[in-house]
Amino acid sequence: MACAKRILVHDYSGHPFQVELSRSLARRGHDVLHLHSASFQTPKGDLVAKPDDPVGLRITGLSLAEPFHKDSFLKRRSQEIAFGGLVAHEIRSFRPDIVLSANAPLDTQAVIYKASRGCGARLVFWLQDIYSDAIRRIVPKAFPLIGAAVARRYHRLEFGLLRSSDHIVAITDDFVPMLRRNGITADRISVIENWAPLGEMALTPSHAPEAETKADCVRAVYAGTLGYKHNPAILLAAAKALPVVIEVFSEGTVAERLARKAAAERVSNLLVRPWVPFADLPAVLGGADVLIAMIEEDAGMFSVPSKVLTYFACGRPVLAAVPRGNLARRLVEREHAGLGSDPGNDAQFIGNLRRLAEDAGLRETLGANGRAYAQAHFAIEPITDRFEAIFDGFQQTEKQAI
Repeated sequence: MACAKRILVHDYSGHPFQVELSRSLARRGHDVLHLHSASFQTPKGDLVAKPDDPVGLRITGLSLAEPFHKDSFLKRRSQEIAFGGLVAHEIRSFRPDIVLSANAPLDTQAVIYKASRGCGARLVFWLQDIYSDAIRRIVPKAFPLIGAAVARRYHRLEFGLLRSSDHIVAITDDFVPMLRRNGITADRISVIENWAPLGEMALTPSHAPEAETKADCVRAVYAGTLGYKHNPAILLAAAKALPVVIEVFSEGTVAERLARKAAAERVSNLLVRPWVPFADLPAVLGGADVLIAMIEEDAGMFSVPSKVLTYFACGRPVLAAVPRGNLARRLVEREHAGLGSDPGNDAQFIGNLRRLAEDAGLRETLGANGRAYAQAHFAIEPITDRFEAIFDGFQQTEKQAI
């Protein structure tokens, strides 16, 4: 058994699989503090303490003093720095041996890095997205005068933090060439693909209210954030073209805009609903006939829509509007777990949805293939072994140095 350690796991977003890892580490005797942002608006995992949680686990949501201003660049940056200060306070109080940080905005991660170094903790950068690449593609369009300079600043910040971290866990091999080009040696990079908490995604009957959804109508569900990386217009186009009920479980500016547009154009088979608690998510996803994933072409390299993995665990076919080179698209097509289309190709997306809606046997086969992949790859114990091996490697390095 690995030597017990004090491990602080910071997952800014509060996703389901990160807290599953924290629970698994605590079951192995580690003292684990799991932190997340309670202020950031996004679907959350199972972040409530359970009666059977291991004694070494503590889950804490950190909140800013005011609502998070997601759509204001300057205000958002100041709040992300302030949130980093909240995490830094926890680091100084907990004094961990290891800090594992995921999904942190770069200004937040910079504060976390400084606090980790200040207390002698090893920092593992869990690289879910290459944010500076997203900033390079998006910010100059929004701020033509200063956007390029802002993008260069965040590129220097991100790769400076990556080079200074003790180890990097990348979620896809696609990130490795960019890391190597920016001075990170192969021995400090591990690739561990994301997963979904398999045991919590059991298949369940549809939850949909009969008053709004006909029992004999195919239901396609999109559950998650709608933002700059997505194209909600394709959902509206599909709802207009097909006698399929499309349910969107999301919140925020883009979701509200989509709901208003559907109402204005009297598209009654496109329903926008609030996010659901994690405990209700299996019913929402397992009760669907088709599960939708989307990401725009510009975002396809730096962001992998991990909701596809949750969809696999639910045993439902994936309808993916995702770039061909993206890991999620490759998985869907390689595992024959759904149908893929290129972002912006409405005709191809609608054609794939029509094919799924008309062929129940195909839906069953594709869903079963996805579930089989999840069962083969999402067991938490081997995944925990890989993270523990990274943590133990620090101890071996320290012994060799002595």
